[in-house]
Amino acid sequence: MNIIVATKNQNKVNEIKKIFAPLGFNVMSQEDAGIDVDVEETGDTFAKNALIKARAVAMLCDDCVLADDSGLCVEALDGRPGVFSARYAGPGATDLEKIEKLLIEMQDKTNRKAKFVTNIAFIFPDGREIVTQGEVSGKILREPVGSNGFGYDPVFYSTELEKTFAQAEMDEKNRISHRGRALSALYDELKQIINNE
Repeated sequence: MNIIVATKNQNKVNEIKKIFAPLGFNVMSQEDAGIDVDVEETGDTFAKNALIKARAVAMLCDDCVLADDSGLCVEALDGRPGVFSARYAGPGATDLEKIEKLLIEMQDKTNRKAKFVTNIAFIFPDGREIVTQGEVSGKILREPVGSNGFGYDPVFYSTELEKTFAQAEMDEKNRISHRGRALSALYDELKQIINNE
């Protein structure tokens, strides 16, 4: 059975491939499946955005579809940047510009608590939908540390790893990452469904 991942990010597809291989799924990107659709993420939650993306691709194929949406939620900013994490500093902003905007907004805040959140939507060919969530907690540093990763990784200090995501090796980060946890929850649900059918 195929899983079409609603993304053009090959790294994401490879990560999902590795996780779902034991269940016998053939994982491919929407590009590999010949699906060219750009979806506007208009939802006010990660779950809604993941479903918007998954449903748009599901309408164009007869396979299982997986989509995710994730971002950084900062307690002192009432959960911002949240669903706007990618567009926080305006369209086309660099990772550095997003980090600069975040640090300016956080400069007088003593509460530095934050979490990365991912929601994953999975749609079966018959229309059944599953949504899972993964979170990882930490805090926002006052300046970037580390050169690995992307996005907000240099200012996100993971309390579990005791370092920023940008200081962590890819395997270390993946082991506790929000996307990894959401995928793991989805894996468990799919395994149960497959065993019961």
